[in-house]
Amino acid sequence: MPSVTWGVVQGRKEKLVSRVIICDYLKGIGIVPDELEDLELPSTVDVMRERVEFLQKLGLTIDDINEYPLMLGCSVRKNVIPVLGYLEKVGVQRSRLGEFIKNYPQVLHASVVVELVPVVKFLRGLDVEKQDIGYVLMKYPELLGFKLEGTMSTSVAYLVSIGVNPRDIGPMVTQYPYLLGMRVGTMIKPLVDYLVSLGLPKKILARLLEKRAYVLGYDLEETVKPNVECLISFGIRREALASVIAQYPQIIGLPLKAKLSTQLYFFNLKLKIDPDGFARVIERMPQIISLNQNVLMKPIGFLLARAIPSEDVAKMVVKCPQLVAVPVGLMKNSYYFFKSEMGRPVKELVEFPEYFTYSLESRIKPRYQRLQSKGIRCSLAWFLNCSDQRFEERLQADYIETESAGPSFIMGGKLELPGSETMSDEEEESEDEMLYRRTVSL
Repeated sequence: MPSVTWGVVQGRKEKLVSRVIICDYLKGIGIVPDELEDLELPSTVDVMRERVEFLQKLGLTIDDINEYPLMLGCSVRKNVIPVLGYLEKVGVQRSRLGEFIKNYPQVLHASVVVELVPVVKFLRGLDVEKQDIGYVLMKYPELLGFKLEGTMSTSVAYLVSIGVNPRDIGPMVTQYPYLLGMRVGTMIKPLVDYLVSLGLPKKILARLLEKRAYVLGYDLEETVKPNVECLISFGIRREALASVIAQYPQIIGLPLKAKLSTQLYFFNLKLKIDPDGFARVIERMPQIISLNQNVLMKPIGFLLARAIPSEDVAKMVVKCPQLVAVPVGLMKNSYYFFKSEMGRPVKELVEFPEYFTYSLESRIKPRYQRLQSKGIRCSLAWFLNCSDQRFEERLQADYIETESAGPSFIMGGKLELPGSETMSDEEEESEDEMLYRRTVSL
């Protein structure tokens, strides 16, 4: 009669034999089973073959499986199908499930109810839109492995504490979900403290982060501090740094030295603008470092073609860099109205280049016609550089008051023009129009 121990030994032998057969199968298709030694494998090679083929149908290759062979320990029915079904339910496209697993294979070990559902509920609680959940998870799948009371909650609480509107956390996470994985003490707070030390008020910084959460991802030591020092080395005044960053936050994350060097050379070559003048241009319109030089030359070329001396055009650009963002078509219409209808000398444009940044139809024409009807003769700045209410008050006054300084432009919005030198005229015109609308308040 066989003993009780005999049955146990026999069972172990069968498992060992089965394991050897499975490992031989995996080796035969190119999978290295070394990391599977401590992993419980299926009882038969047929089950393992089913797992491999299922993963391959999702789009994973043998190399992908070798990157994380532990996925072979997941049952297709108990692990893989429930996880994939839930991911698809929350918005991850079926065609991209393989990509998701490739990027974050650990999700296959997760419990849908215990681990995945709470994270999705947390995101919804931050006001991430339901239709954006899949996008957020595809962008940063590691979120599904975070504990709710850890880094995610801490980073959100800190951002709210510096003035970020809680209602904007959802859109921020949608734009840049990586912020939920950033440690406050070592990543977020040091960056915030540094930007505040440059003169950016926390309230302004909070508004900046609400719109451009990706700024949180700029490396403080490797990118931000070197870029700030680069700006200073190019003549930007320390007291102007906060304004420059507020206008164009991307500037602290760009390959800045190369861009500044290229544009400085261009402005010096085409307009003889010296480094000091170039620094003033950057202070007033930092986005200019990212503009294609073909785009820059169109308005500059138009002014030069009107027989305005190059040194005067240089003065105009330094005083009002927004000129280079005005589409030539709009500039042409404003110029012809200035010459034919207003009959004024060109030197007035040199003195007040901001003229080109105002809408011809909604501001210049109607206000000029009001002046004509009242027989008032005044400078461009006097009737353009004020609100509608202030203009009406000026018209009712008994004398022409001294004008204030020209308008202050705070450039907002993301300014991205293609850097290619082979853009078509139509493409450049459409980009010009977009840039003008974003930079000039009409």
